[in-house]
Amino acid sequence: MAASLGRPPQCAFDVAVAHADGRPVVIANAPLLDDGRPMPTRYWLVDVDLRRRVSQLEGDGGVRAAEAAVDPEALAAAHDRYASERDALVPPDHRGPRPTDGVGGTARGVKCLHAHLAYRLAGGDDPVGEWVMARLGDIGVSSAIEGAATESAPAASASVAASDA
Repeated sequence: MAASLGRPPQCAFDVAVAHADGRPVVIANAPLLDDGRPMPTRYWLVDVDLRRRVSQLEGDGGVRAAEAAVDPEALAAAHDRYASERDALVPPDHRGPRPTDGVGGTARGVKCLHAHLAYRLAGGDDPVGEWVMARLGDIGVSSAIEGAATESAPAASASVAASDA
């Protein structure tokens, strides 16, 4: 995973979406980093080709275009769902800072198309993720959207990867 991220993982994670051959597409991060700091980004796009394609879309003005194209209420609801899902995973006895905001660590609007696509691919109801998918065309992981390719990484490998951070 360090090669896909460009750095060692800093928290426990599961593979939320994978290609048919097992290569990770999206990881689901724990809500807290190994050192206890908040991790606002629950879903992380790790597929190299998709990251490149989404970066190109962002570079072509995609963040502003997506924000203008989607219904603001639907986007706000996606941020709320994302935050609720992530926050439910914070241990009840955690007393330090908690993650805040929604998709990509923002409370409203669009900050990162990668985060919205990752959330949508992991099964989240995200209008920006839908918008990105429509612009990219064939992304090669359509079965994962329906949940067929979504599975957790073995706990040992996620724990080992996280402890190496």
